[in-house]
Amino acid sequence: MNIGIIGFGYWGTNLVRNFANLKNANLTAVADSRKERESALTKLCPSAKFTLSPDEIIENPEIDAVVIATPVHTHFELALKALQNDKHVLIEKPMVSRTEQAIELINLAEKKNKLLMVDHTFLYTGAVQKMKSLIDSGDIGAVKYFDSTRINLGLFQPDVNVLWDLAPHDISILNYLVRERPHSVNANGVSHTNNGIENIAYINVNYDSGFIAHFSCSWSSPVKIRMMLIGGDKKMIVFNDIEPTEKIKVYDTGYEHKTDEDKKKVLVDYRTGDIFTPKLDPKEALSGMASDFVSAILNGHKPVSDFNSGLEVIKILEASQVSIKDRGKEVLIK
Repeated sequence: MNIGIIGFGYWGTNLVRNFANLKNANLTAVADSRKERESALTKLCPSAKFTLSPDEIIENPEIDAVVIATPVHTHFELALKALQNDKHVLIEKPMVSRTEQAIELINLAEKKNKLLMVDHTFLYTGAVQKMKSLIDSGDIGAVKYFDSTRINLGLFQPDVNVLWDLAPHDISILNYLVRERPHSVNANGVSHTNNGIENIAYINVNYDSGFIAHFSCSWSSPVKIRMMLIGGDKKMIVFNDIEPTEKIKVYDTGYEHKTDEDKKKVLVDYRTGDIFTPKLDPKEALSGMASDFVSAILNGHKPVSDFNSGLEVIKILEASQVSIKDRGKEVLIK
């Protein structure tokens, strides 16, 4: 099958490298608005044609699938046109800017019988796959909370706030690991650039069962932190993505509580045990994602990061945006 990639920036370069190395696909063409990027493509994948026009890829009948790695505000129009031209589509996160756009793309993909997939690369990491295994096996018990911190002194985006830039990674992980659907969100954020685009923001995602998830995102931190805590009633997981080797640690730590006879005090017993560092699959996540996209097209299976994954992330982000503008008011997720 022949693949075309639209967008040859930082992430597009990684996508080109991985799709060019697939044995069951042919990277045919790459589009970018900057002519000077042609020489970089020649070095990375000499067999791929460079073009300044996305339409040259989208309207090419010999290209079977289109990968979109452009700014968020362009995703919907490019993906819509690609599906209308009978292409399978892979979109860089976040999928689109609004829930209505995501639903329109999903309906069209199903009508055209074409694969629509979102590049939530973290779902293909050895760390996330290991956490999924630990949760599904019941090893950590019932999951009670999910706490994520993704902060750095980062690039201020001109078109989306820090949540739309950083939170999709961890929201996609949350939705992948926890089967329960969220009920509502509360979000707060602030813009220090006076343009209405929040550079620091926090989300609480609420569930009917009492499970809770929290996200902290910032472009204004003096240090880079990529950490996730997942608490079960048997064990707890710490995922530190900055750690070069021991990214996952499982703590045999927990607590039990009961109320005394007069129901005025909560009695808590703490338990501290061993710390276990599991071995992780070292395979590059982006390679796994690219392989899953091509394999899903050729074999008809459901990919790990399917369009539902993309849609659920957009719903949480959209509700969070409404909550931020309304000073943290609880917003139901539809």
